[in-house]
Amino acid sequence: MSEQQGGSLARRLVSVEHDHWQVPEGTVLAPVRRRAGAFFLDVILVTGLLSIVSRWRILDAWNLTLWASWDFHYSLALAVALLGSHYLYWVWTGSHFSRSLGQRWLGLAVVRADGGELSRREWEIRAVRKLLYLLPAVNIWFTVRDALRIRSRHTHQSNIDLAADSIVAVADSLPADSRALLR
Repeated sequence: MSEQQGGSLARRLVSVEHDHWQVPEGTVLAPVRRRAGAFFLDVILVTGLLSIVSRWRILDAWNLTLWASWDFHYSLALAVALLGSHYLYWVWTGSHFSRSLGQRWLGLAVVRADGGELSRREWEIRAVRKLLYLLPAVNIWFTVRDALRIRSRHTHQSNIDLAADSIVAVADSLPADSRALLR
């Protein structure tokens, strides 16, 4: 078998062994650290804007003293606002730019596993599942689990990616037709 017959031997073996789609030749799948960096940039952006608008009151969403008091409904409302804002941000940026601003700043692209554009429903699935990374106490579990799965899968897909049938790649490495979807 030569490389003339559809990519390197290793790439073909991985594709056949895992009975999965073939990554287009030259596509670089996003490493965990860049994906995490993009996520943190997004969280800093959204939480920072909410903090300025609310005069830093939004941070009371995670105030354990308030959660343990009779005024817990105040923290509950702020937590709903914080999570809702992140959800809307990820759905809106995904639907309009085919990636979040953090992903854009770090040169990442989110596309369907077949290279096409994600639907609004798929962006909603990704956004809901990303909210798990924001919840105290459970976020460490989901973060570590997904980081290990990204590193262990040949497609570098997290559980979020599998649920939305997407991949995260370095934008400049995608074929031209997939890069054309990005804004």
